[in-house]
Amino acid sequence: MRSFRSWLGILFLLSAVASVPARAQELVVSAAASLTNAFREIGKAFEAVHPGATVVFNFASSDILLTQIVRGAPVDVFASADQDSMNRVEREQLLLAGSRRNFASNQLVLVVPAKAAPVGELSALAEPRFRRIAMGSPQTVPAGRYAKEVLERANLWAVLSPKFVYAQNVRQALDYVAREEAEAGFVYATDAAIMPETVRIALDLATPTPVQYPIAVVAASKQAALSLAFVQFVGTAPGQLILARHGFRAP
Repeated sequence: MRSFRSWLGILFLLSAVASVPARAQELVVSAAASLTNAFREIGKAFEAVHPGATVVFNFASSDILLTQIVRGAPVDVFASADQDSMNRVEREQLLLAGSRRNFASNQLVLVVPAKAAPVGELSALAEPRFRRIAMGSPQTVPAGRYAKEVLERANLWAVLSPKFVYAQNVRQALDYVAREEAEAGFVYATDAAIMPETVRIALDLATPTPVQYPIAVVAASKQAALSLAFVQFVGTAPGQLILARHGFRAP
């Protein structure tokens, strides 16, 4: 019965947003840093079909965003780079019931500076030529947690730990490698694709936990109908096409 009522509520919100007269409506979307380029384009496309709506983005690591939401930051929509971050917000009962869904997936990769020598296998990171390895902090960044899982499975975590340079988010890890401040780094394939002249993918990495992106409406949103419309838009053909152009895979 509770599930049925949740869906009734969602249907009501969707019908409500269609009937709201055109006026200034600001939608705050907190999204994982790896979504920056794709979501900025999605935001413009959403505004084009919702006259009067303005999408304002807050990009950071998923854990920082969830902390902001838990502390009461004015957020309408949350899109994270892993299920764990979204699960923690949901456990706090801070999501609109029935609004959560997966909308994209990604690939963890090892990147090196564009002119660096090839990397045959992950264990090569133990070689002296790799002095610094950039990655998001596993404590706060999903990409860091994915990387840690990969390295632990390969029995390399303890061996490589002294070399790690922890970043605040996956884009910062990418920047470290692009500026050659690190000889290698763990990022997503979509991140590597935005800097083809300065970094290249050395290895595609299979993660024990699939890299999936969930999105949901924050329960405290004052624009619930419009927020749900944005969540729905991300999953439509136009939204998915934009994500695919930026290298994201289907959920």
